[in-house]
Amino acid sequence: MGPTLLEANSPIAESEQPIISCNAVRLAFGTKGNVQSVLNDLSLEVHQGQIVSLLGPSGCGKSTLLRVIAGLIAADQGSVIVDGAKVARQMPRSSREKMSFVFQEPALLPWRTVWQNVMLPSQLRGVQQQTNVKDLVEHLLGLVGFQKSDWGKFPSQLSGGMKMRASIARAMSTRPTILLLDEPFAALDDMLRSKLNDLLLTIASEQKCTMLFVTHNISEAIYLSDAIAVMSQGRIAERLKVPFAFPRQASLRSTPEFAAYYGQVATSLARGHS
Repeated sequence: MGPTLLEANSPIAESEQPIISCNAVRLAFGTKGNVQSVLNDLSLEVHQGQIVSLLGPSGCGKSTLLRVIAGLIAADQGSVIVDGAKVARQMPRSSREKMSFVFQEPALLPWRTVWQNVMLPSQLRGVQQQTNVKDLVEHLLGLVGFQKSDWGKFPSQLSGGMKMRASIARAMSTRPTILLLDEPFAALDDMLRSKLNDLLLTIASEQKCTMLFVTHNISEAIYLSDAIAVMSQGRIAERLKVPFAFPRQASLRSTPEFAAYYGQVATSLARGHS
């Protein structure tokens, strides 16, 4: 069975209103006479509760699209709607706070402890003293694998994997409904990457948030996702429905079915890049 296009009768497509909707988005960088088109009439829909991976080679526009959705970069043309609100520099704070972003680098403040880094978004919003916020931070730190003895450690005392765990906990501390992740595990070894993939699935299940995940790793995209959007030259070249049921188990990666589907997705990726 080859990669399945998301058709009108797909369970993924049945949701009434997408929580993320990109319509004919265009973006170019540079100056007159030296303009590089990055996003080209790109359209994408992500529905509530989905995990969707943006899969493609470096330079195809994946990370740029994520930043446009987050409101960090303004598109030249087209529209981006997140949970009913148009993404813009002046969008309501309540709409912006529905999203959290996990970058490629953990970006922890070196002078703050693990606890203080994870508490930072709540502190900036002026709610850090609320008991329920402290309880949430404590719960998230446990969820991502920190012992209480780790809370007072500084980033320089953490491994790369633990730094990224802290970054994910910090992103979830605002109770986002949408989590945007820009290749957060690209610098980690395969074993650690696999463990953190399982962590993300646990968080998605428990916190009921929608995730849009940028990666160029085919195995990671398949294992994590309900659907994969294959990107090429600033466009969505193909949308694929992942055929494996949730919950996902680590043993899935070693099955013949996973290997076969990997090959089919790789073919789609190569087709989009040709």
